[in-house]
Amino acid sequence: MKLSVIIVNYNVKYFLEQALLSVQKSCRNIEAEVFVVDNNSVDDSVQMVKSKFGAVKLIVNKKNPGFSVANNQAIHQTKGEYILLLNPDTVVEEDTFEKCLNFMDNHPEAGGLGVKMIDGSGNFLPESKRGFPSPQVAFFKTFGFSKLFPKSKLFNHYHLGYLEKNETHEVEVLAGAFMMLRKSVLDQIGLLDEAFFMYGEDIDLSYRIIQAGYKNYYFADTTIIHYKGESTKKGSLNYVRTFYNAMIIFARKHFKGEKAKLFILMLQFAIYFRAFITVIGNFFKNIYLPLLDALVIFGGMYFLKDFWANYHFQNPDYYQPSFMYFNVPLYISIWLISVYFSGGYDDKKDFRRLIRGLLMGTILLAAVYGFLELEYRASRTLIILGMVWAIISMTSLRVILHFIKNQNFNFGNEKSKNLIIVGSKNESSRVMSLIHQAQLMKNFIGTVSPNGTNDSKIYLSKLQQLDEVVHIYKIDEIIFCSKDISSQDIMKWMTRLGTDLEYKIVPEESMSIIGSSSKNASGELYTIDIQFGIVNSMNRRNKRFIDFSLALLFLISLPVCIWLIKQKGNFVMNLFQIIMGKKSLVGYTKSAELVENLPKIKPGVLSPLDALKLKKVSDSTIRHLNFLYAKDYSTSNDLDIIWKGFRNLGKNINHV
Repeated sequence: MKLSVIIVNYNVKYFLEQALLSVQKSCRNIEAEVFVVDNNSVDDSVQMVKSKFGAVKLIVNKKNPGFSVANNQAIHQTKGEYILLLNPDTVVEEDTFEKCLNFMDNHPEAGGLGVKMIDGSGNFLPESKRGFPSPQVAFFKTFGFSKLFPKSKLFNHYHLGYLEKNETHEVEVLAGAFMMLRKSVLDQIGLLDEAFFMYGEDIDLSYRIIQAGYKNYYFADTTIIHYKGESTKKGSLNYVRTFYNAMIIFARKHFKGEKAKLFILMLQFAIYFRAFITVIGNFFKNIYLPLLDALVIFGGMYFLKDFWANYHFQNPDYYQPSFMYFNVPLYISIWLISVYFSGGYDDKKDFRRLIRGLLMGTILLAAVYGFLELEYRASRTLIILGMVWAIISMTSLRVILHFIKNQNFNFGNEKSKNLIIVGSKNESSRVMSLIHQAQLMKNFIGTVSPNGTNDSKIYLSKLQQLDEVVHIYKIDEIIFCSKDISSQDIMKWMTRLGTDLEYKIVPEESMSIIGSSSKNASGELYTIDIQFGIVNSMNRRNKRFIDFSLALLFLISLPVCIWLIKQKGNFVMNLFQIIMGKKSLVGYTKSAELVENLPKIKPGVLSPLDALKLKKVSDSTIRHLNFLYAKDYSTSNDLDIIWKGFRNLGKNINHV
């Protein structure tokens, strides 16, 4: 056996499918075996592999043991002379494996090999070639010097920016997304260190290869796509903590004395520094628009107060100073909170949600008005005028921000992207069917022939003229049909046409269209899969609001409620757990087996069954009820279940 390919998968079914299709093509002239180790995915990855890739050797874990453990599980079963560790969110060229194996055969000193990687937009990924993270290297990377001086041998040793990306070089660190390793070297130095759950294991393994007297190479004569961001979210605090803790494990293992202490201290500082930057960045990303809204409303209320005092009361000092520091902040808070729960900050282009939230807030203000002390009761007219100003100012602000970013006023009515498909007539028709089923707005320009055929009634042009088509028709997005065009040609055109376009690939016989517009963003996935309402951020937020508010109300009115509950013993405990976010008032029914592949939610005290008053229901009915609850979730449905099942709020949870 020449090659053993190992792919560790975690909840990226469609990307895994595309990766396996490309691996199949690259293995055609090689004696190879392919392993997929699934780390307890819940997205039907296992079933997909079983049904579509029968030759793949599948290892199914019932929990997620981490990247190193999963790879080692497969390595123990491999028979290949070479081992390839490959990410599931990658696409390899048809001759990638042959070229890499030939290089390794011709360079017996090579212990490991990495390749040139591009993201879904054709950008070169600098982590294709890396240096060891010494204290100095880590310092320059943590504090941004490597980005300021990307070509510097001193400041950017981490990504070896001074080495030409289109030339093969000896390097220090291989990227875990594609690591081709000589099996005899692994037998000598040992497998992946299982102390690394995720991140750092590639650096550790690369270091041990060099320590054993072998070399690592960056091989530039083949290219792979690495979408990135699918299995992990790099902008999260969890990523910062996991990555730098992995570096600490590496430092403690390989460095001694003062060098180790200095490195670990620097890494610990880096964790807090990067975490602080991440928190601040996420905070301002989420708060900047509500903050701007509050400022423009406050400024408007200042002038409205003076206007109404002069116009209606003929007294410029009619309103007390408390109006601006008590009443107006109260109005703004209620308005913005109402907009938030109405979803006005989830979809910034949907003015209906914004206006609905302001109307709801105004109604709430009218109710609160009567409870205020007399000295704090300003004119109701100012509340109405303030609402009108809030609608005008907040909508105008969004239009202005949109114009600053996009240099147009197509707000809420985005121009459909000009799309071409590179593929045969049949595959193009299939892709358009997928797009229509996914209800995507695209301005389909036409199809480009993947071969020499140039029937003007069917195709815009031949593939060789793709750049001309892009220029003439002002194309925004290209979808490549991998059944009709090789991965090698796809990557060649992505690199040639540049990063101003969006690229997608539709795998053969797949119901998904995959791509990514940024190396730091999650890949975009066009699929006709079911869309679950329960995963909508507004629905999840409103569900939590209902849980907290009603549980608090039930606690306050406990002397009355307790007499209406059947099982009184657990009632109070359930309410406290709901308030703390450990439970929900409503959840799925029964055991985990009956909610397999559904979005995860908090365990519910009640379930859809509590609204039906049925004693015996089949498992198939329960599965369907759970499915419909997740798919068609609404707060009104939760309230209906709570109303009808109120007396059961004291029961022990026997569902998830």
